[in-house]
Amino acid sequence: MNSFFLLFIGVPALEVFLMIKIGGKIGALNTVSLIFLTAIIGLYFAKLEGIRTMRSGVLNLYQNKIPIYEIISGASIAIAALFLIIPGFFTDTIGFLLLIPLTRKILINFFIKRKASSQKQEDVNTLDGEIIEDKNKKDEL
Repeated sequence: MNSFFLLFIGVPALEVFLMIKIGGKIGALNTVSLIFLTAIIGLYFAKLEGIRTMRSGVLNLYQNKIPIYEIISGASIAIAALFLIIPGFFTDTIGFLLLIPLTRKILINFFIKRKASSQKQEDVNTLDGEIIEDKNKKDEL
């Protein structure tokens, strides 16, 4: 709950702070123009990356492979497009990082390894067993 609250308050505060700082350096009109420009360019590249990911996914389906990476990559491209639409420089930076295939692959591998390690920790507490019926008790009933 606290991390959501921190994100809900912290990210917009950081965006406003960055807009004021950058607006003080390059001017208000240039800052607004830069925000619109990053949104337009970012959405264009998100469209290109989305098409590339769809092609890769279809190719995997034709080869009877499950396109797991393409599904996760498509979701991260959609998140990147959302970050690029949100006005601000911090979210634009995160959005552009998610659009670059190398950084996207690094982030996806990081989260997959993190998820796998948390599942291994849960499996440590699991005890496997087998039920064996006693034939003597079965005959008595």
